[in-house]
Amino acid sequence: MNHSLISVEGISKTFKLSKKQQKLTKVDSKYLKAVDNLSFNAYEGEIFGLLGPNGAGKTTALRILSTLIKPDSGDALVDGYSIITQPEEVRSKIGFLTGELKLEDFFTPNYLFDFFSSVHNISSSVREQRKEILFSRFGIDGFREVKVANLSSGMKQKTSLAVSLVHDPNIIIFDEPTNGLDVLTAKVVTDFLLELKESGKTIIISTHIFSLVERICDRVGILIDGQMEVCDRLERLTGKLSLEDLFFLLYQERKGENI
Repeated sequence: MNHSLISVEGISKTFKLSKKQQKLTKVDSKYLKAVDNLSFNAYEGEIFGLLGPNGAGKTTALRILSTLIKPDSGDALVDGYSIITQPEEVRSKIGFLTGELKLEDFFTPNYLFDFFSSVHNISSSVREQRKEILFSRFGIDGFREVKVANLSSGMKQKTSLAVSLVHDPNIIIFDEPTNGLDVLTAKVVTDFLLELKESGKTIIISTHIFSLVERICDRVGILIDGQMEVCDRLERLTGKLSLEDLFFLLYQERKGENI
């Protein structure tokens, strides 16, 4: 097996809830433990999937890995760098894309690509080369001077994807990469993830879509209530069961209720 590029070591995160959030999440406690002593590894050149229902802690885990929020305890090493003590080095190594990434409405894909390239200190020649490759790959060429406000949701997602990859990172972290996309755009994104893997990139995705995991992931961790239930290569986990059947079996065991 290739060496571990990401090593997550017992990270936990608890959030304090407002009364409104308590009502929305239907919990009595003022505190929500979003991630509970989570550990896993992602290896070089693989796609690792974090699978779980809404509220399982997937987004929190990926935001911690991407240094957007700090864990209450635990640590993670990303290409040997600590998310706690070396966040800038971690950020230089990763590309992070979330469905909640909001692009400013009055900017164009062209401007955004140039701006984020400058943030990563990319030279103009490399920037233009990367732009031609990514804009062509995602069909952004004809929209490069169209303001984000006037782009379709699919084109916004593809622009976000291109922008997150300006610095050609070796580690790519995607939170719900196909969430809310039409089937054509979703296929473009998933095909590109497989191409990135073939080029040697290490990719972590979070999703609640079984078919996406089965199509592109080498290994998967099933997350329920912030805890890792199982984590292994897909074929070892499922055996004679489908991934969906395995998930619901684990969910019922955890919750003690039928679905």
